[in-house]
Amino acid sequence: MLSSGLTIKEQERESSVLIEIGGEVDIFTCQELKDTLYQLVERHGKDLILDCTTLNYIDSTGLGVFVAVLKKVRQIDRQITIENLKESILKLFLITNLDSLFNIRPGDGCGGDNAQ
Repeated sequence: MLSSGLTIKEQERESSVLIEIGGEVDIFTCQELKDTLYQLVERHGKDLILDCTTLNYIDSTGLGVFVAVLKKVRQIDRQITIENLKESILKLFLITNLDSLFNIRPGDGCGGDNAQ
């Protein structure tokens, strides 16, 4: 069961798995996210698309989960695309230089369109 501060929904596609991550990814919810994403990688063996439209907050432990999952995905020659990051979360990726590791797309609504 997921904590009330985190929501995860998955939708399998032909060559990828779309994962909607919502709420907050922090020290209290990061292990649940990591376990779920690891299971999806092992079960599907496909590229992951992380839709963060409803992700409101992520801390350093959450960023660490993204990096750990990226390593796992790269072991099977797949990749992670992150889309629809809110401006404040996109800034964290830019400040920490994680934007160079992940394929980040602004998506359709909120996102990093105005990032400089």
